Amino acid sequence: MIIDKVKKLCAYYRRHPMSLALRALTVLATALTMLTMVFLITYVLVKGVPYLKPELFALHYTSENVSMLPSIANTLILVAGALLLAVPLGIFSAIYLVEYASRGNRLVGIVRITAETLSGIPSIVFGLFGMLCFVTFFHFGYSLLAGIFTVTLMILPLIMRTTEEALKAVPDMYREGSFGLGAGKLRTVFRIVLPSAVPGILAGIILAIGRVVGETAALVYTAGTVAEFPRSILSSGRTLSVHMFELSHEGLHTDQAYATAVVLLVVVLIINALSAKLASKIVKM
Repeated sequence: MIIDKVKKLCAYYRRHPMSLALRALTVLATALTMLTMVFLITYVLVKGVPYLKPELFALHYTSENVSMLPSIANTLILVAGALLLAVPLGIFSAIYLVEYASRGNRLVGIVRITAETLSGIPSIVFGLFGMLCFVTFFHFGYSLLAGIFTVTLMILPLIMRTTEEALKAVPDMYREGSFGLGAGKLRTVFRIVLPSAVPGILAGIILAIGRVVGETAALVYTAGTVAEFPRSILSSGRTLSVHMFELSHEGLHTDQAYATAVVLLVVVLIINALSAKLASKIVKM
């Protein structure tokens, strides 16, 4: 039976050589992507795991222990603050664009073009804007608050666009069935459409988390590079990515920089796992 299927497949590809070429390119691209990811993760683990020592998790940073614990705390605060601002704004904006705005609305076109433009702006430009706006004009200084506002502007277009596409992917029959049962527009959106779009929305949030955690240039100009636990949200602090950059830039603690990269990977995996668990609970509600 398997031989017959193989023969039919070979006959099909002989009649359609372009399909064979496209399939081969798809398999090749997938294999290269997977191999690149495995190589990067393996390289970081091999170079960093041997240098994960207790002094790297000391309560206070010194030039001898180069502790990353304050940077871990700053990273979690920055991610939580950015998501707290960007997720509601991005989701509600996408809901308006998809569910409430009329077709052909000029405002919708302007918002979409603006979001796509902002998505392509380099992070260092956001950093310079954040320094001029939040650090200087609003007098936040080099602080976590200035960093939170800056990265919020960076990830807001991403969350908005992914949420918009996720809402568009929900079949119209869901909305029609809800309206047919007597549900109003608001109830239909929040009880039917939004839960169905959670997987797509979650994908955008995970991408946003990855961008926040891995951001360096914008945060150097806004949040600063102080390796201490923040006393308040107006305190300066370095994140894990900035901490890794500083260690590798100095050239004195390259091994500890690789160890920081390992912790950075673990932090991203934990945050993504918690996001997926939260999303599954929302879908079941």
